[in-house]
Parts: sequence; C-alpha cells; structure tokens
Amino acid sequence: MKKKYNIKEFLEYTNISGFKNNHIHLVEYHKQQDMRRKSAPIELDFYLLAIKLNFDKDKNFGQTIFDQADAFVYLDQPGDFLQWDIEHQISGYHILIDAGLFRKIAKEYSFTYYNNHEALFITKEEEKTITDLFKKALKEFDASEHFSKDIVISYASLILSYIQKFYSRQFDTREELYNTTVADFYKNLEAYYDDAQRALKMPSVSYFSDRANLSSNYFGDLIKHYTGRSPQEHIHQLLIQVAKNKLRTTSLSISEIAFSLGFEYPSYFATFFKKETGISPSVFRNQ
Repeated sequence: MKKKYNIKEFLEYTNISGFKNNHIHLVEYHKQQDMRRKSAPIELDFYLLAIKLNFDKDKNFGQTIFDQADAFVYLDQPGDFLQWDIEHQISGYHILIDAGLFRKIAKEYSFTYYNNHEALFITKEEEKTITDLFKKALKEFDASEHFSKDIVISYASLILSYIQKFYSRQFDTREELYNTTVADFYKNLEAYYDDAQRALKMPSVSYFSDRANLSSNYFGDLIKHYTGRSPQEHIHQLLIQVAKNKLRTTSLSISEIAFSLGFEYPSYFATFFKKETGISPSVFRNQ
C-alpha cells in the first residue's frame, strides 16, 4: 500500500522549512533554496493550492497557443498524486491545508476535480490579484506561532473564488480552440447510437470528455460555458429525442426501447421520460 503524505511528512520529504502544525502551511518558493527538485509520484493527504510564477514554458503544463502567460494556478486535493522535475529554482507560493479544514469549501468548486494538465493560466492583472492574496495569507501565517487558521483559510477560499472567475475568462480566451470541442461534442452526441457496439449502453459525460481528452468536470464547465447547458442536459435531450423517434416510428415495446437506450429497467426509462416530457411513454405513443 502506497504511503499518503500529510503536511509534516510532505515538508520533510521536500526539504521545506518552517513547519508549525499539521493543519496549515504556507511557502514562498524562492526562500526555499534546498527544496527537493525532483520526485516520483507521491500521494497527498491534504489540499495544495499554488501559484507558479515565471515557469519553464518548455514543459507542458497544459498551456495552449491562446494563453499568453508567465504564471499559472492549480489546486491538488487529497488522493491526488504529485510529481515534479524542476531544473531551476521556482518562484511563487503554495498553501497546504488539512482536508478536514478545507474539504467543505473546496468541493463547492468544480475545478477541484480538473486534471493537472488543465491548469489556469492567468493574465498579468490576474497574477497581481492572486499573488496579493497569497502574500496576505503568508503574512498572517508568519506573524506568530499562534496565527489565525480562519484568516488563512478565508484567503484561500477567496483565491478559489477568483480562480473560478478566471477559468471562465480562460474559456473565452480559448474560444477558437473550444468552438471545435463543442462542435465535436454535438457530432459525437448525434452519432452515439449509430454505433452498434454502443447500443444498449447509456451515454455518459465521461465518454464524451474522454474523446475530447479532458477531465469530466473541465469538459462539463466548458460545454456549459459555451452552450448554456451541461453535457448531462444535452445527453438527456438526446435520450428523449431518440426515444420519441422510436415510439413514433417503430413497433418496439416500451421495454425494448428502454433497453435499446441503455436503461437497466423499463421503469427507470418511464420515470425519466415522464420527468422530461410531462407524460409517460405510452401516452406519448398513443397521441
């Protein structure tokens, strides 16, 4: 069984100084000259919220040609595996927070579950805003041994709010790229039941996000940003569209139609159909 690193163990492993307690720790990278530069994947048992400045653009952090940035922000959560290979001293900040203190706050944001290649690349103005919040949190942390956890967590929560806002901006910045992603989603959605190998299996958001090479949450936020509806809502629309067509044009029983759409039980299909249309499948067919 692989080891999970808590905050103290992580600091010892990475040669980061200044440990105060197992609940919260803040770091300014350029002050940590002895920090470990390379590591195989290690599993975290805490939240890691970081901003990296003047990063090495030769390494792939998920930046696209539409991003003109020298800084990016990301969030790792308990259970994530972190690895790195840093050739030069990095600059920036991170906040480490115990899962019990931050889980309720972090889970409110969908980007918590983005993949590590879906980092947020920030503009110079955004960098100034985020960096200022990290500095204020660090100032409180450095004030004394009895710093206020609540104040540091409040700054971390505010950083998450800005990250959510700036991700929306990043979607707009990458509009040319993501218009293709949306178009491909519509094409794959319409063709889903054309493939006999996919018959009898319910379409899922992960199926379409995998085809786009994006995490389910990032893909979901992207589709909703551009279309106003979540991928799940689009999938539901597809199911109703195909179901109505089969009810109108085939002699298949309602149970057969349910199974052909991927529903495990006909009763689930009937309940879903009525919820989406206001009437049952049998009433629709009789109409």
